[in-house]
Parts: sequence; C-alpha cells; structure tokens
Amino acid sequence: MNKEDLIKKWLDNNLNPEEQKAFEQLEDYKELTKMDSSLKNFRAPKFAVDSNYKNLKPNLNKNSESNWWKPLIRIAAIFAIAFSVYYYSTSLDTEMNTNIAEQISVDLPDQSVAKLNANSLLSFNDHSWEEKREVNLIGEAFFKVAKGQKFDVITKNGIVTVLGTQFNVKQRSTYFEVTCYEGLVAVTHKNSTVELQPGDTFKIIDGKQITNEKETATKPSWLSGESNFKSVPLKYVIAEFENQYDLSIIHKNIDTSRLFTGSFTHKDLDLALKSITLPLNLSYSKSGKSIKLKRE
Repeated sequence: MNKEDLIKKWLDNNLNPEEQKAFEQLEDYKELTKMDSSLKNFRAPKFAVDSNYKNLKPNLNKNSESNWWKPLIRIAAIFAIAFSVYYYSTSLDTEMNTNIAEQISVDLPDQSVAKLNANSLLSFNDHSWEEKREVNLIGEAFFKVAKGQKFDVITKNGIVTVLGTQFNVKQRSTYFEVTCYEGLVAVTHKNSTVELQPGDTFKIIDGKQITNEKETATKPSWLSGESNFKSVPLKYVIAEFENQYDLSIIHKNIDTSRLFTGSFTHKDLDLALKSITLPLNLSYSKSGKSIKLKRE
C-alpha cells in the first residue's frame, strides 16, 4: 500500500496490524502523530475567549455562560483537521517500487507509462501533475511519454527531460545510463546538457562518460527478460544479476573492474551464470543463497 493510502486509513482509524506497522515506518510518522495530538488538544485562542466572555457575561444566563464557546472550538477543530487532511493528501507523492526479480507497469496521470525493472522505486505527485510532469527514479525504468508539456525524470545522477518519446533510464549507485528509442531526449548532468536522438546513449560509469555505438534495438532488453551489457565493469553486471535473482555473489580475489560485453537471461539461473563466467574464464559454485566466483 502506498503512503497516501496508509495516511488516509490512519485518519479514518482503519489500519489493520500490518498496515499500522507499515505506517509507523513512514518517514513522516512523527510529524503526523504530532499533528494528530495537537488537533486533539486544540483550543480556541485564550485571549479571545476571555475578553469576549467578560463582555458578554452580563447578558448570559447561568446555564449558557459555560457552554456558549464550545461549538466554536468544535468548528475550529473541524476546519483544522480538514485543512490537514487536504494538505497531506495533496502534497504527498505516490510511490511504486519493485522487489528483486520483479517488474511492474505504472500508469501515470496523463496516460504516460513507466515500466519498472527489478529493485527500483518511482515516485510522483498526482495532484500537481497538470502543472508539472515530474517523476523521481531510483533504479531503472522504461518510459513511454504522452505528448504534452515537458516531462522530467529526476535521479541523483542527472535529470532527463522530454516532451513525448520512448526512452530508458538506469541509475544504480555510480552507474547512470539513458537511451533514447524515439523522439528527442535531453540529459542534464553536472550543469551540462546533452541531446539524444533515437539510438543514442548517454552513459556515466564511476564518474566517467562512456561512448557507445548506436543502439539498434527498439526497446531495452530487460523488458524481454534479459540484461545486456556493452563494455561494462563486472561489478555492475554482478549487481544487476543480484537484482534479477535473489542470490548473493561472492567475488573475493576476482577483478570486478574487468569489462564485460554480453548478456544473461532472467529465467534460467545456471544459463545466466555461465553467460557471465565463461567469457571471463571464471567458474562458480553454489551454496544456499550464495554464488562463489572462482578463477579458472
């Protein structure tokens, strides 16, 4: 369940035990509970109540003088709660994430579509979408963007800006790659902007820009259940393998800076391991949830 739905159910006092635990893990948990506590203890401003009470006391009978202001407090509390609910429901982002070996398709508010690769997170604000088409991405996603005003994909390594096109963005640790499949894509990295046409790729690995040959495919290979690499350090191949298989690779005494060109399938573990190890003259052994790489 996403953050917005959890907060709405919390406001309705309708969380089950599992949802309550998830709610308590939210980064806004302390602020939300403080807000709730403040509203429960809400009182009308004392100075206003006291002064008005003194002025009106001669005209009030004994039964009404202690109760006349209570409806005002209830009304003020209702307005405060309504404002808080509106603020939190319109300012919170919608978040979608994938687990290891999982892919999902996300329909964005303008009929654009984002397809998330494994172990990735996408967030956006549904309520401000008409004014600002903007998503935040951690991981990897393929986008089909409906035509309209500019569309930004924000990552910690750079910003990708388009009007309407198809492109792939991969941001994992110190690896940043953007490939344009249709239309025109602008990539901003460290105050420098590069425009990509169909088939062009912008890639930064460990702080260095890498030049790639033209991409001839019409979509990223991971959409078809395969990870593809062109002169990529082995450590990033291993990291992507761990995203697609719920396993840990042990690579002690293995040079993970060696460049790898090739691919591995997401659907056959042994075939995937052989596809990675054989070209590099490596072997492997399996033990539980671990794979140990060895030099031949």
